[in-house]
Amino acid sequence: MAGRFPQRPTLPPGPIPRQAVPSERARVRRWTPQGPLDLGLVLGPLRRGPADPTFRATPDGSVWRACRTPAGPGTLRVRAYAGEVLGEAWGPGAEWLLDGLPELLGAADEPEAFVPRHRVVALARHRRPGLRLTRTGLVLESLIPSVLEQKVTTDEAYRAWRLLVRRFGEPAPGPAGVSERPMRVMPAARTWALIPSWEWHRAGVDDKRASTILRAVRVAARLEQAVGMPAAEAQARLEVVPGVGPWTSAEVVQRSHGATDAVTVGDLHLPGIVGWALAGDRHADDARMLRLLEPYAGQRHRAARLILLSGQVPARRAPKMPRVDIGLL
Repeated sequence: MAGRFPQRPTLPPGPIPRQAVPSERARVRRWTPQGPLDLGLVLGPLRRGPADPTFRATPDGSVWRACRTPAGPGTLRVRAYAGEVLGEAWGPGAEWLLDGLPELLGAADEPEAFVPRHRVVALARHRRPGLRLTRTGLVLESLIPSVLEQKVTTDEAYRAWRLLVRRFGEPAPGPAGVSERPMRVMPAARTWALIPSWEWHRAGVDDKRASTILRAVRVAARLEQAVGMPAAEAQARLEVVPGVGPWTSAEVVQRSHGATDAVTVGDLHLPGIVGWALAGDRHADDARMLRLLEPYAGQRHRAARLILLSGQVPARRAPKMPRVDIGLL
């Protein structure tokens, strides 16, 4: 699920050299959030692995994000200091990114409406007052990597996303696209549709997941329209695509809609983590997890996110799921 890792998201240093800045000037927006804001916690769920070419955190506290907006490719840099957020954007999608900056940083979220019912949840909330749920307003950019994460280890999924975006994406607008480690914008829907079968194979993506992505990009415009729907209706539209089930649709709307109640069912680890944290039951299944989360109806995703951030995770009793690189077969 979005923000499944208990630790705060951190990335290796990746500064954008000043000498690499092109002549294009950034568009700028300043915004003052109401209440505490932790950029790492809010935007961390958008990161797909430590080497995600579309996402970067730099030592100066900035978060960089390269994405494909309805207006075209765009790069967004976000910094927070002295209670204010500074957003800088480049590319055709710059205005769109700046217009959506407040919602991206949780302005549409209402964390104060959440009432903890368990001590572990209350402590996690107290320790992380800057947690808000992001709303990107983009469906495909969350759907494709979520499909890649189906039934494989996170390492395999992150590798596939990284290889495919680097191979078929385009340079991020602005300084991020010409730095020492250039960022990339994910491919357009048509480009995804034209990726040869052997390239999916080299990236370690089996035919089932590749076929699901190909079916999704063929109806990309209809899927992006789901942003204007309530989260439950958006999930229903996503699940019309064969290969997209409740797990995948929840992973998408958690990010695209900032859905407070979208629970990731069908996850290998989440039921056991929730069961352990709330009832000492490491063997909890989806049904048990949903019963435990009933007191948080309307806010179940936030409750699960806080449980993950609490660090109350049962000790591993089995070996890790083996990694199988089909690209080597």
